[in-house]
Amino acid sequence: MSVQPETRPAPIWDTLVGQRHVISTLDRAARGDGMTHAWLFTGPPGSGRSNAALAFAAALQCEQGGCHECHSCRTVMGGTHADVTAVRTDALVIAVKEVRDLVRKAALSPNGQRWQVVLIEDADRLNDHGFNALLKAIEEPNSRTVWLLCAPTAEDVLVTIRSRCRLVTLTTPTAAQVSDFLVRIDGVPPTIAAHAARASQGHIGRARALARDEGTRNRRAEVVRWPAKLTSLGSCMNAAGNLVEVAKQETEAQSAIVEAREKSDLDRSYGVEGRGKRPREYAPALKELEAGQKRRAKRRLLDVVDRALMDLVSVYRDAIAFGVGASSELVNEEIRADIAQLARRSSPEEHLRRIEAIFTAREQMLDFNVKPETALEAMMVALRLEGERR
Repeated sequence: MSVQPETRPAPIWDTLVGQRHVISTLDRAARGDGMTHAWLFTGPPGSGRSNAALAFAAALQCEQGGCHECHSCRTVMGGTHADVTAVRTDALVIAVKEVRDLVRKAALSPNGQRWQVVLIEDADRLNDHGFNALLKAIEEPNSRTVWLLCAPTAEDVLVTIRSRCRLVTLTTPTAAQVSDFLVRIDGVPPTIAAHAARASQGHIGRARALARDEGTRNRRAEVVRWPAKLTSLGSCMNAAGNLVEVAKQETEAQSAIVEAREKSDLDRSYGVEGRGKRPREYAPALKELEAGQKRRAKRRLLDVVDRALMDLVSVYRDAIAFGVGASSELVNEEIRADIAQLARRSSPEEHLRRIEAIFTAREQMLDFNVKPETALEAMMVALRLEGERR
């Protein structure tokens, strides 16, 4: 009996890092083996779940299952394909109105000959009303509509939704896999790629930001040096204030470009030029836009702070590893001397309590709407080094 050669996965999957098991499943489905109408992509932050979903959308629209070169592949990956709607939000919650608009669009037949694809990148930001608005569309799908939902875990999605989706679980890629990706795809020098891969802890987006931007690398370098300097109440207060200020500056730089473009688009759609006459409908539309921008800016600020918190966690994990004699490969190898100092001055149990304090601050800001300044000041005090451990 002859053995059929294994089919090489389509080139579109080259955009994913360290997800061989996922690629095999999605590649077969795009070719018609195991296809279903709703998919739930889960995985740790930075594992590439939204990238996997977008690559899958391209493979579904491509006549060759994801050649990465045709018009369909290029327009899907570029965000301009008429039959692929991707929802990305910087807001804390995806509005019910937006979900209902998606449901209405999903009920339509695609413009082309293949699929109507709806991709929700942050399905965990749907509230109960949003999930309920989505439920019927998932239960009674259009025969040519595919829903792609992304969330950190399956438990972040309403059980009645996830039970109707095929689960795709991504894993955190290794530092070696991320480094190879940065060198091979982005052309990053190997030394910088290795540092970015290690510092990002497998977070692809974070690794790319670190590899491409010296300012991002410098900001992280400042953050990871704080733990060894938190020796007094004043240093704790200064560190909290510096973190908030740096986060605000980065957020404002990100928001300024996006908000200017949104305002320009709104003015153009209403025919507003300069200080000329404005239609009656313009004022409420502008008010709605500004309210949305304010919500998104808040989320961006929290995201920037959250990245810094995870960098701090990596320092204490390194200190724990050093303290138990497992320090051959540190995430923060460039500050090994600081790590050694932290290990001398505190026990692994004390560092675990510091990590718990970081996650408490994170929960306060993300889930309980505590002001970043308040949460971070309390956190920094909890991180303070009390004295040399004997």
